[in-house]
Amino acid sequence: MKKIFPLEEENKNSDRVVDALKHEIRKYLKRERNKKLPEGAPFWIFECRMGQKEESAQEVLVQDLISTIDKAHAEKWGECYIEIIAKPAKNLKNKEEAQ
Repeated sequence: MKKIFPLEEENKNSDRVVDALKHEIRKYLKRERNKKLPEGAPFWIFECRMGQKEESAQEVLVQDLISTIDKAHAEKWGECYIEIIAKPAKNLKNKEEAQ
């Protein structure tokens, strides 16, 4: 998912807009986690980036994404760019056998 989300909308409470954004992100992550994994991959890895614009987006851990959205809302950003890319993890079993 690569998308620019508004954090403030006319005629809407900004807290509700941010809550809707968080809900959409959680729903996307759940949907991606439920997809069938490729052979040999134990779980999904999410590469996340967030910023005011696509060019200024920085890497963020998936577990810190919601708190980063809260910080952006506290700093009164008008909109934010969020990129979440799901990738299958490498096979952990082969790493253990190699050691």
